[in-house]
Amino acid sequence: MKLIVGLGNPGAKYEQTRHNAGFMVIDECAELMGIELKESKFKGVYGSGIVDGEKVFLLKPLTYMNLSGESVRPLMDYYKIAIEDVLIIFDDMDLPVGQIRLRQKGGHGGHNGIKSLNAHLGTSEFKRIRIGVERPEPGVSVVNHVLGTFRPEEKEPLEQAIKKASEACRYWLKNEFPNVMNQYN
Repeated sequence: MKLIVGLGNPGAKYEQTRHNAGFMVIDECAELMGIELKESKFKGVYGSGIVDGEKVFLLKPLTYMNLSGESVRPLMDYYKIAIEDVLIIFDDMDLPVGQIRLRQKGGHGGHNGIKSLNAHLGTSEFKRIRIGVERPEPGVSVVNHVLGTFRPEEKEPLEQAIKKASEACRYWLKNEFPNVMNQYN
């Protein structure tokens, strides 16, 4: 059993923002894996299905980014999903738009969604895919940057990153994570 979580903020206001890169990947995963996100529980929207012989849950927490752990932990507990079977997808300002980076564990890097997960899961030892949203331009605050939309010239690299990240998620269902990292980093 695997749980793939995309971090973001709920509502149309945030739909195409940089902070919602995780949600964008989950939407792509849902399409790729044929899973409908139709369940509303655990402070999130999720769906499940059997993909490549593996039971898979896709989750978009609806708690707002800073409280993401409040959605992930209850779902994990209810379905008895082990931390080694969890993959978190989120935006990262330290990567350029179009790049993804897979890691087995790591720090929060100042990301409030990851801080919330660390607190609620009691560990930072969870698999992750970081989606590049790059740093703000001079004079633009971090908040305005991550809650802002992508520039037109960033759309194609973003779409490629979303596609690559969703393919990595699918590949993980049949492969050990170090192999996924070797294939997609």
